[in-house]
Amino acid sequence: MLKGQKSILELRVRYVETDQMGIVHHSNYFSWMEASRAELMRDRGMSYRELEERGYLLPVREAYCRYRKSLKYDDIVVVESWLMELGGASIKIGYRIYKKGNNKPSAEGYTLHPFTDRNGKVVKVPEFFRKIFEIQ
Repeated sequence: MLKGQKSILELRVRYVETDQMGIVHHSNYFSWMEASRAELMRDRGMSYRELEERGYLLPVREAYCRYRKSLKYDDIVVVESWLMELGGASIKIGYRIYKKGNNKPSAEGYTLHPFTDRNGKVVKVPEFFRKIFEIQ
């Protein structure tokens, strides 16, 4: 898969993810983004665990979500993720979240991640990581 191609994660909204009004609480969208980000990596042949075993971490430096339409308990949700940008020392992942069967987005956003070593020092994006997104 090439840079920009999407990974897709489906999940069912759990009761615990809703508020008193029966609507998904805004904080859960970021958990779904994280799960989708992990699947994006797996789809390219490398898990987060493998990245960490090689000595690299991807902390969240910035997270953004624009909420457009409410999701509710028991909805089947689709979370699309893709690599938006691959910089010298960071990556930006895009997300689109919608109810299955309705392609109008319920939410859209992104997360920005610097590559760091185990001590938190920002480092260059390793070549093996570039290859899994640009050459496959």
